Amino acid sequence: MAETSAFRVEHDSLGEVHVPSTALYGAQTQRAVENFAISGRRPYRSFIWGIACVKRAAAEVNGELGLLPSEMAAAIARAALEVTEGRWDEQFVVDPFQAGAGTSHNMNANEVIANRATVLLGGRLGEYRVHPNDHVNMAQSTNDSIPTALRLGCLWRLDELLGVVSDLALQLQLKAVEFDPVLKSGRTHLQDAVPIRLGQEFGGYAAAVARDVERLRRSADGLRRLGIGGTAVGTGLNAHPEYRQRVVARLSQQTGLELQASDNLFESMQSMADMVDFSASLRTLAVTLTRVANDIRLLASGPATGLDEIRLPAVQPGSSIMPGKVNPVMAEMLNQAMYHVMGCDHAVVMAAQAGQLELNVMMPVLAHNLFEMMQVTIGAVRAFTQRAVVGLRANAEKATAWLERNAILATALNPLIGYESAAELVKQAGSEGRTLRQIALERVAEGALKRKDPPHVAVTAQDIEAALGDVRGLTEGGIHGGAGRG
Repeated sequence: MAETSAFRVEHDSLGEVHVPSTALYGAQTQRAVENFAISGRRPYRSFIWGIACVKRAAAEVNGELGLLPSEMAAAIARAALEVTEGRWDEQFVVDPFQAGAGTSHNMNANEVIANRATVLLGGRLGEYRVHPNDHVNMAQSTNDSIPTALRLGCLWRLDELLGVVSDLALQLQLKAVEFDPVLKSGRTHLQDAVPIRLGQEFGGYAAAVARDVERLRRSADGLRRLGIGGTAVGTGLNAHPEYRQRVVARLSQQTGLELQASDNLFESMQSMADMVDFSASLRTLAVTLTRVANDIRLLASGPATGLDEIRLPAVQPGSSIMPGKVNPVMAEMLNQAMYHVMGCDHAVVMAAQAGQLELNVMMPVLAHNLFEMMQVTIGAVRAFTQRAVVGLRANAEKATAWLERNAILATALNPLIGYESAAELVKQAGSEGRTLRQIALERVAEGALKRKDPPHVAVTAQDIEAALGDVRGLTEGGIHGGAGRG
């Protein structure tokens, strides 16, 4: 092996490659760096951690089975452990947009671990006393190692993801309790509707987010099925008969994750459906969060010329030209982040359906987008919760003022006077700019308002007050307005 001050010369099956002299990676990684100068991005830490977990478990199992010398197996396992601990992240240099199936990412890991293990055994970089393919990659293929690393990487951050989304659900529920006394107009089609409590509105948001937590947890269970041991096409060629079960058990022990061996290695090699399912749950969460963020922006709009029923914390000035303007920036951020997540989900779907025969070669972009979705969701939800929801305040005065002008309170009169008569009251209140109560009591005084059942019986002022006087009662359901009284 020839060396210069800046590079060392390595060989692979295609010939000589100049590798930076201090790099832990080798020839195949260097070729990938040169071939795939695409986005300038590096693999997510989750992906690095996942592939290193596979290499560590494989080395230990192969050592136990007598397929690797014990000293070599221990060196590989130690080097892989260092990778999982983040010591060599800068050595993972292959762009996410790379060769199909993730061969370059797999070889990046094999070479880094092989070189580090070689050094641990007293050798020097590029000497390969531990070989990337023959030893680090023993009983493996890119085709089973990469999907296993992908699954592990997602599960590694699952608790963090569930934690931040659960915290958002909790904070929304706390606001639901705090805002329960605030009566306001409900709105459907962005038009006035029957009364609702601000707490009920926020309780709906909290429940929707909490249900997304359950969807995430359920879909993540599919990621626990590992196809490791299938090697190239699912047959397990070149792997010891006991390797598959042993390595899954070792991965469970090392990671603390609940894992099991796939009951069909061929399906696990061919299909990315488990990853699509998990991606879909992230997309559904993104849909929920987009809707909630949009509602919060509407409820906080104005303040002078909008709804102004809630007040968001002022976290930064909102305009470079309009003094004093404060925008709902955290809700806007959440919208943008969730649009990005939805786009990533589409890439996952497209990559998953591109699988052919015994393998899906689009796993690198699928993995990158899944890890991106988790990263963006965790960061965006955490920031939105802490910097928008926690400090959110109700503007009860404005909510009450809008409610008093809401003629759709006439809905509570439906059981008493019927739909058509109530609609006439709404129309008159709107055209005259007066409240529904004023119009209804005026009609009562004139003797012009009659009951629906029994017909032609005059409505009294007490009937109107019974129907409209307890606005909170209107938010509790049931029939109002004294219907059925003689």
